[in-house]
Amino acid sequence: MDDSVNFDIVTELSQLERVCERARQVPAVMLDTEFVRTRTLYPRLGLIQLYDGETLSLIDPIELEDMSPLWALLTDESVVKVLHACSEDLEVFHHYAGVMPTPMVDTQIMAAFLGHGLSTGFATLVEEYLEVTLDKGEARTDWCARPLSEKQLEYAAADVYYLLPLYNLLAKRVTEKGWDEAVKQECTLMVSKRGKTPEPEKAYLDIKNAWQLRPKQLAVLQKLASWRLREAQRRDLALNFVVKELHLWKMARFNIRSLDKMADEGFDRFEIERHGSRLIRMAQEADKTPIAHYPEEIQRLVDMPGYKQAVKNIKEQTNAVAEQLGMVPEFIGSKKQIHQVLKWAWMNDRNPEKAPDILTGWRKAYLEEKVLAVLDK
Repeated sequence: MDDSVNFDIVTELSQLERVCERARQVPAVMLDTEFVRTRTLYPRLGLIQLYDGETLSLIDPIELEDMSPLWALLTDESVVKVLHACSEDLEVFHHYAGVMPTPMVDTQIMAAFLGHGLSTGFATLVEEYLEVTLDKGEARTDWCARPLSEKQLEYAAADVYYLLPLYNLLAKRVTEKGWDEAVKQECTLMVSKRGKTPEPEKAYLDIKNAWQLRPKQLAVLQKLASWRLREAQRRDLALNFVVKELHLWKMARFNIRSLDKMADEGFDRFEIERHGSRLIRMAQEADKTPIAHYPEEIQRLVDMPGYKQAVKNIKEQTNAVAEQLGMVPEFIGSKKQIHQVLKWAWMNDRNPEKAPDILTGWRKAYLEEKVLAVLDK
Protein backbone atom coordinates (compact mmCIF):
# COMPACT_ATOMS: atom_id res chain seq x y z
CA MET A 1 0.00 0.00 0.00
CA ASP A 2 1.14 3.55 -0.78
CA ASP A 3 3.28 4.84 2.12
CA SER A 4 1.64 8.26 2.02
CA VAL A 5 -1.71 6.83 3.12
CA ASN A 6 -2.47 7.76 6.67
CA PHE A 7 -5.36 6.44 8.67
CA ASP A 8 -6.81 7.25 12.07
CA ILE A 9 -8.11 4.63 14.44
CA VAL A 10 -11.40 5.83 15.91
CA THR A 11 -12.15 4.60 19.43
CA GLU A 12 -13.79 7.66 21.05
CA LEU A 13 -17.30 9.01 20.45
CA SER A 14 -16.00 12.59 20.02
CA GLN A 15 -13.63 11.35 17.28
CA LEU A 16 -16.45 9.48 15.54
CA GLU A 17 -18.67 12.56 15.63
CA ARG A 18 -15.93 14.68 13.99
CA VAL A 19 -15.21 12.04 11.34
CA CYS A 20 -18.89 11.65 10.42
CA GLU A 21 -19.46 15.41 10.40
CA ARG A 22 -16.61 15.82 7.88
CA ALA A 23 -17.92 12.90 5.82
CA ARG A 24 -21.29 14.64 5.52
CA GLN A 25 -19.63 17.52 3.63
CA VAL A 26 -18.62 15.37 0.61
CA PRO A 27 -20.80 13.93 -2.16
CA ALA A 28 -19.66 10.31 -1.65
CA VAL A 29 -17.87 8.28 1.03
CA MET A 30 -16.13 4.92 0.68
CA LEU A 31 -17.29 2.32 3.16
CA ASP A 32 -16.37 -1.25 4.10
CA THR A 33 -16.76 -3.57 7.07
CA GLU A 34 -14.69 -6.41 8.46
CA PHE A 35 -16.55 -9.06 10.42
CA VAL A 36 -16.27 -12.61 11.67
CA ARG A 37 -18.86 -15.30 11.22
CA THR A 38 -18.12 -18.81 12.40
CA ARG A 39 -20.74 -20.21 14.77
CA THR A 40 -22.96 -17.15 15.03
CA LEU A 41 -26.23 -16.42 13.22
CA TYR A 42 -25.30 -12.77 12.81
CA PRO A 43 -21.94 -11.45 11.59
CA ARG A 44 -19.76 -10.13 14.46
CA LEU A 45 -18.56 -6.68 13.52
CA GLY A 46 -14.82 -6.13 13.98
CA LEU A 47 -13.97 -2.95 12.04
CA ILE A 48 -15.57 -0.30 9.82
CA GLN A 49 -13.51 1.56 7.23
CA LEU A 50 -14.61 5.02 6.11
CA TYR A 51 -12.81 7.28 3.59
CA ASP A 52 -14.08 10.70 2.56
CA GLY A 53 -11.29 11.43 0.07
CA GLU A 54 -9.14 13.16 2.70
CA THR A 55 -9.51 11.34 5.99
CA LEU A 56 -9.33 7.57 6.19
CA SER A 57 -10.83 6.27 9.44
CA LEU A 58 -10.74 2.78 10.89
CA ILE A 59 -13.69 2.77 13.28
CA ASP A 60 -13.47 0.30 16.15
CA PRO A 61 -16.98 -0.97 17.04
CA ILE A 62 -15.55 -3.09 19.86
CA GLU A 63 -14.21 -0.02 21.71
CA LEU A 64 -17.09 2.30 20.79
CA GLU A 65 -20.31 1.81 22.68
CA ASP A 66 -22.25 4.48 20.79
CA MET A 67 -22.14 4.28 16.99
CA SER A 68 -25.09 6.59 16.35
CA PRO A 69 -23.10 9.26 14.41
CA LEU A 70 -22.13 6.59 11.86
CA TRP A 71 -25.65 5.20 11.62
CA ALA A 72 -26.91 8.76 11.02
CA LEU A 73 -24.36 9.17 8.21
CA LEU A 74 -25.63 5.94 6.63
CA THR A 75 -29.11 7.41 6.29
CA ASP A 76 -27.99 10.90 5.21
CA GLU A 77 -29.41 11.04 1.69
CA SER A 78 -27.08 13.85 0.59
CA VAL A 79 -24.05 11.51 0.77
CA VAL A 80 -23.65 8.47 -1.49
CA LYS A 81 -22.21 5.44 0.32
CA VAL A 82 -19.91 3.44 -1.98
CA LEU A 83 -19.17 -0.22 -1.18
CA HIS A 84 -17.92 -3.26 -3.08
CA ALA A 85 -19.80 -6.61 -3.09
CA CYS A 86 -21.80 -5.34 -0.19
CA SER A 87 -24.54 -7.92 0.39
CA GLU A 88 -22.96 -9.09 3.66
CA ASP A 89 -22.08 -5.52 4.72
CA LEU A 90 -25.77 -4.68 4.33
CA GLU A 91 -26.61 -7.57 6.63
CA VAL A 92 -24.17 -6.16 9.20
CA PHE A 93 -25.80 -2.70 9.07
CA HIS A 94 -29.30 -4.15 9.19
CA HIS A 95 -28.44 -6.18 12.29
CA TYR A 96 -26.39 -3.60 14.22
CA ALA A 97 -28.08 -0.36 13.21
CA GLY A 98 -31.47 -1.37 11.90
CA VAL A 99 -30.77 0.89 8.90
CA MET A 100 -29.31 0.56 5.42
CA PRO A 101 -26.83 2.86 3.67
CA THR A 102 -28.97 5.22 1.56
CA PRO A 103 -28.27 6.01 -1.21
CA MET A 104 -25.81 3.18 -1.84
CA VAL A 105 -23.69 2.27 -4.85
CA ASP A 106 -21.95 -1.09 -5.18
CA THR A 107 -18.89 -1.05 -7.46
CA GLN A 108 -19.40 -4.77 -8.19
CA ILE A 109 -22.80 -3.90 -9.69
CA MET A 110 -21.28 -0.99 -11.64
CA ALA A 111 -18.68 -3.40 -13.02
CA ALA A 112 -21.42 -5.85 -14.05
CA PHE A 113 -22.98 -3.15 -16.22
CA LEU A 114 -19.58 -2.85 -17.91
CA GLY A 115 -19.45 -6.57 -18.74
CA HIS A 116 -17.64 -8.01 -15.70
CA GLY A 117 -18.73 -11.23 -14.04
CA LEU A 118 -21.13 -10.97 -11.11
CA SER A 119 -18.61 -12.04 -8.51
CA THR A 120 -15.61 -10.03 -9.74
CA GLY A 121 -13.49 -9.30 -6.68
CA PHE A 122 -12.24 -5.91 -5.56
CA ALA A 123 -8.55 -6.82 -6.02
CA THR A 124 -9.22 -7.95 -9.61
CA LEU A 125 -10.87 -4.64 -10.53
CA VAL A 126 -8.17 -2.59 -8.77
CA GLU A 127 -5.53 -4.48 -10.75
CA GLU A 128 -7.36 -3.99 -14.04
CA TYR A 129 -8.41 -0.35 -13.66
CA LEU A 130 -5.74 1.11 -11.37
CA GLU A 131 -2.80 -1.24 -12.12
CA VAL A 132 -2.25 -1.77 -8.40
CA THR A 133 -1.76 -5.22 -6.88
CA LEU A 134 -3.37 -5.53 -3.48
CA ASP A 135 -2.03 -7.82 -0.80
CA LYS A 136 -4.88 -10.17 0.13
CA GLY A 137 -2.87 -11.97 2.82
CA GLU A 138 -5.00 -10.74 5.72
CA ALA A 139 -8.38 -11.80 4.34
CA ARG A 140 -8.72 -14.61 6.89
CA THR A 141 -8.05 -12.40 9.92
CA ASP A 142 -10.04 -12.64 13.14
CA TRP A 143 -11.21 -9.01 13.00
CA CYS A 144 -12.69 -9.18 16.49
CA ALA A 145 -9.31 -9.98 18.10
CA ARG A 146 -7.33 -7.13 19.65
CA PRO A 147 -4.83 -5.69 19.08
CA LEU A 148 -4.91 -5.74 15.27
CA SER A 149 -1.45 -5.67 13.70
CA GLU A 150 -0.20 -2.80 11.54
CA LYS A 151 -0.39 -5.13 8.52
CA GLN A 152 -4.03 -5.97 9.24
CA LEU A 153 -4.89 -2.29 9.64
CA GLU A 154 -3.14 -1.42 6.36
CA TYR A 155 -4.99 -4.22 4.58
CA ALA A 156 -8.30 -2.88 5.89
CA ALA A 157 -7.43 0.72 4.95
CA ALA A 158 -6.48 -0.28 1.38
CA ASP A 159 -10.00 -1.56 0.80
CA VAL A 160 -11.47 1.95 0.97
CA TYR A 161 -8.40 3.93 -0.16
CA TYR A 162 -8.44 2.29 -3.62
CA LEU A 163 -12.22 2.16 -3.72
CA LEU A 164 -12.36 5.92 -4.40
CA PRO A 165 -10.34 6.03 -7.65
CA LEU A 166 -12.00 2.78 -8.76
CA TYR A 167 -15.46 4.24 -8.14
CA ASN A 168 -14.58 7.44 -10.04
CA LEU A 169 -13.37 5.45 -13.08
CA LEU A 170 -16.35 3.08 -13.09
CA ALA A 171 -18.80 5.97 -12.60
CA LYS A 172 -17.36 7.74 -15.64
CA ARG A 173 -17.75 4.64 -17.82
CA VAL A 174 -21.22 3.84 -16.50
CA THR A 175 -22.30 7.41 -17.37
CA GLU A 176 -20.76 7.16 -20.85
CA LYS A 177 -22.76 3.99 -21.48
CA GLY A 178 -25.96 5.52 -20.12
CA TRP A 179 -26.41 3.09 -17.21
CA ASP A 180 -26.59 5.59 -14.31
CA GLU A 181 -30.29 5.11 -13.59
CA ALA A 182 -30.04 1.33 -14.03
CA VAL A 183 -27.16 1.12 -11.52
CA LYS A 184 -29.24 3.10 -9.04
CA GLN A 185 -32.20 0.74 -9.50
CA GLU A 186 -30.07 -2.39 -9.17
CA CYS A 187 -28.46 -1.14 -5.96
CA THR A 188 -31.87 -0.20 -4.52
CA LEU A 189 -33.16 -3.69 -5.40
CA MET A 190 -30.23 -5.25 -3.54
CA VAL A 191 -30.86 -3.11 -0.44
CA SER A 192 -34.56 -4.03 -0.41
CA LYS A 193 -33.75 -7.76 -0.62
CA ARG A 194 -31.15 -7.60 2.14
CA GLY A 195 -33.36 -5.58 4.44
CA LYS A 196 -35.91 -8.35 4.93
CA THR A 197 -36.06 -10.08 8.30
CA PRO A 198 -36.77 -13.82 8.07
CA GLU A 199 -40.20 -14.87 9.34
CA PRO A 200 -40.08 -17.83 11.75
CA GLU A 201 -43.44 -19.17 10.50
CA LYS A 202 -41.96 -19.52 7.00
CA ALA A 203 -38.60 -20.99 8.07
CA TYR A 204 -39.75 -24.53 7.16
CA LEU A 205 -39.86 -23.52 3.48
CA ASP A 206 -36.06 -23.13 3.52
CA ILE A 207 -35.48 -26.68 4.78
CA LYS A 208 -34.00 -28.90 2.11
CA ASN A 209 -36.40 -31.59 0.85
CA ALA A 210 -39.38 -30.10 2.71
CA TRP A 211 -41.25 -30.65 -0.57
CA GLN A 212 -41.14 -34.40 0.05
CA LEU A 213 -43.39 -34.09 3.11
CA ARG A 214 -47.17 -34.39 3.30
CA PRO A 215 -49.17 -31.51 4.86
CA LYS A 216 -49.46 -33.34 8.23
CA GLN A 217 -45.67 -33.74 8.33
CA LEU A 218 -45.18 -30.14 7.19
CA ALA A 219 -47.16 -28.99 10.25
CA VAL A 220 -44.50 -30.67 12.41
CA LEU A 221 -41.63 -29.27 10.37
CA GLN A 222 -43.14 -25.78 10.48
CA LYS A 223 -43.31 -25.80 14.28
CA LEU A 224 -39.79 -27.16 14.72
CA ALA A 225 -38.20 -24.86 12.12
CA SER A 226 -39.95 -21.81 13.57
CA TRP A 227 -38.67 -22.66 17.06
CA ARG A 228 -35.13 -23.25 15.74
CA LEU A 229 -34.97 -19.85 14.04
CA ARG A 230 -36.22 -18.05 17.15
CA GLU A 231 -33.72 -19.96 19.29
CA ALA A 232 -30.91 -19.09 16.86
CA GLN A 233 -31.90 -15.40 16.96
CA ARG A 234 -32.15 -15.40 20.75
CA ARG A 235 -28.75 -17.05 21.25
CA ASP A 236 -27.05 -15.59 18.14
CA LEU A 237 -26.09 -19.08 17.04
CA ALA A 238 -25.92 -20.39 13.46
CA LEU A 239 -29.03 -22.46 12.70
CA ASN A 240 -27.25 -25.81 12.35
CA PHE A 241 -25.51 -25.26 15.69
CA VAL A 242 -28.93 -25.20 17.35
CA VAL A 243 -30.19 -28.40 15.68
CA LYS A 244 -29.15 -29.73 12.28
CA GLU A 245 -31.61 -29.06 9.48
CA LEU A 246 -31.66 -32.71 8.43
CA HIS A 247 -32.68 -33.76 11.94
CA LEU A 248 -35.74 -31.49 11.94
CA TRP A 249 -36.73 -32.99 8.60
CA LYS A 250 -36.23 -36.53 9.93
CA MET A 251 -38.47 -35.82 12.95
CA ALA A 252 -41.28 -34.79 10.62
CA ARG A 253 -40.66 -37.46 7.97
CA PHE A 254 -40.05 -40.52 10.18
CA ASN A 255 -42.36 -39.59 13.05
CA ILE A 256 -39.51 -39.53 15.58
CA ARG A 257 -41.07 -39.12 19.04
CA SER A 258 -38.49 -40.64 21.42
CA LEU A 259 -34.91 -39.93 22.50
CA ASP A 260 -33.86 -43.49 21.57
CA LYS A 261 -35.17 -43.06 18.04
CA MET A 262 -33.26 -39.76 17.82
CA ALA A 263 -30.05 -41.57 18.74
CA ASP A 264 -30.78 -44.31 16.17
CA GLU A 265 -31.29 -41.67 13.48
CA GLY A 266 -27.86 -40.12 14.16
CA PHE A 267 -28.80 -37.02 16.17
CA ASP A 268 -25.82 -35.50 18.04
CA ARG A 269 -25.61 -36.45 21.70
CA PHE A 270 -25.52 -32.72 22.47
CA GLU A 271 -28.71 -32.06 20.47
CA ILE A 272 -30.51 -34.85 22.32
CA GLU A 273 -29.34 -33.73 25.76
CA ARG A 274 -30.05 -30.07 25.23
CA HIS A 275 -33.16 -30.05 23.05
CA GLY A 276 -34.41 -33.65 22.62
CA SER A 277 -37.33 -33.55 25.06
CA ARG A 278 -38.44 -30.13 23.86
CA LEU A 279 -38.37 -31.20 20.20
CA ILE A 280 -40.47 -34.27 21.00
CA ARG A 281 -42.96 -32.18 22.95
CA MET A 282 -43.29 -29.69 20.08
CA ALA A 283 -43.68 -32.47 17.51
CA GLN A 284 -46.44 -34.05 19.63
CA GLU A 285 -48.20 -30.68 19.86
CA ALA A 286 -47.94 -30.27 16.09
CA ASP A 287 -49.41 -33.76 15.63
CA LYS A 288 -52.67 -32.35 17.05
CA THR A 289 -52.87 -29.58 14.40
CA PRO A 290 -56.38 -29.58 12.85
CA ILE A 291 -56.35 -30.57 9.16
CA ALA A 292 -57.70 -27.15 8.20
CA HIS A 293 -54.51 -25.57 9.59
CA TYR A 294 -51.99 -27.82 7.83
CA PRO A 295 -49.53 -25.94 5.59
CA GLU A 296 -50.18 -26.44 1.90
CA GLU A 297 -48.22 -29.11 0.09
CA ILE A 298 -45.07 -27.57 -1.38
CA GLN A 299 -45.20 -27.33 -5.15
CA ARG A 300 -41.90 -27.38 -6.97
CA LEU A 301 -41.44 -25.61 -10.27
CA VAL A 302 -39.25 -28.47 -11.54
CA ASP A 303 -42.18 -30.89 -11.21
CA MET A 304 -44.51 -28.75 -13.32
CA PRO A 305 -45.23 -29.69 -16.94
CA GLY A 306 -43.16 -27.66 -19.39
CA TYR A 307 -40.68 -26.48 -16.74
CA LYS A 308 -37.49 -27.45 -18.59
CA GLN A 309 -38.64 -26.00 -21.88
CA ALA A 310 -39.81 -22.76 -20.26
CA VAL A 311 -36.47 -22.26 -18.48
CA LYS A 312 -34.62 -22.99 -21.72
CA ASN A 313 -36.77 -20.51 -23.69
CA ILE A 314 -36.42 -17.71 -21.12
CA LYS A 315 -32.68 -18.37 -20.93
CA GLU A 316 -32.42 -17.95 -24.70
CA GLN A 317 -34.02 -14.53 -24.35
CA THR A 318 -31.80 -13.41 -21.44
CA ASN A 319 -28.70 -14.70 -23.26
CA ALA A 320 -29.62 -12.75 -26.39
CA VAL A 321 -30.13 -9.55 -24.38
CA ALA A 322 -26.84 -10.13 -22.53
CA GLU A 323 -25.00 -10.45 -25.82
CA GLN A 324 -26.69 -7.34 -27.19
CA LEU A 325 -25.71 -5.32 -24.09
CA GLY A 326 -22.25 -6.84 -23.59
CA MET A 327 -23.04 -8.20 -20.13
CA VAL A 328 -22.80 -11.64 -18.55
CA PRO A 329 -26.05 -13.64 -18.92
CA GLU A 330 -26.44 -14.27 -15.14
CA PHE A 331 -26.67 -10.51 -14.60
CA ILE A 332 -29.57 -10.16 -17.01
CA GLY A 333 -31.39 -13.15 -15.53
CA SER A 334 -29.92 -15.54 -12.97
CA LYS A 335 -31.37 -19.01 -12.43
CA LYS A 336 -33.11 -17.65 -9.34
CA GLN A 337 -34.61 -14.76 -11.32
CA ILE A 338 -35.85 -17.10 -14.05
CA HIS A 339 -37.49 -19.25 -11.35
CA GLN A 340 -39.02 -16.07 -9.94
CA VAL A 341 -40.67 -15.43 -13.34
CA LEU A 342 -42.13 -18.94 -13.52
CA LYS A 343 -43.36 -18.81 -9.94
CA TRP A 344 -45.04 -15.48 -10.67
CA ALA A 345 -46.70 -16.84 -13.81
CA TRP A 346 -47.63 -20.33 -12.60
CA MET A 347 -48.25 -19.91 -8.88
CA ASN A 348 -49.09 -16.24 -8.31
CA ASP A 349 -51.50 -15.70 -11.25
CA ARG A 350 -49.19 -13.00 -12.62
CA ASN A 351 -49.99 -10.74 -9.69
CA PRO A 352 -48.76 -7.25 -10.75
CA GLU A 353 -47.78 -6.53 -7.12
CA LYS A 354 -45.34 -9.46 -7.17
CA ALA A 355 -43.81 -8.80 -10.58
CA PRO A 356 -40.39 -10.50 -10.88
CA ASP A 357 -37.04 -8.69 -11.27
CA ILE A 358 -36.80 -9.57 -14.97
CA LEU A 359 -40.09 -7.78 -15.71
CA THR A 360 -39.45 -4.63 -13.65
CA GLY A 361 -36.88 -1.84 -13.48
CA TRP A 362 -34.25 -1.46 -16.18
CA ARG A 363 -34.61 -5.07 -17.39
CA LYS A 364 -38.26 -4.57 -18.30
CA ALA A 365 -37.62 -2.65 -21.53
CA TYR A 366 -35.34 -5.41 -22.83
CA LEU A 367 -37.21 -8.48 -21.67
CA GLU A 368 -40.89 -7.92 -20.94
CA GLU A 369 -42.26 -8.56 -24.43
CA LYS A 370 -39.99 -11.54 -25.10
CA VAL A 371 -40.55 -13.24 -21.76
CA LEU A 372 -44.34 -12.72 -21.77
CA ALA A 373 -44.41 -14.25 -25.27
CA VAL A 374 -42.60 -17.33 -23.92
CA LEU A 375 -45.07 -17.59 -21.00
CA ASP A 376 -48.09 -17.13 -23.28
CA LYS A 377 -46.99 -20.12 -25.36
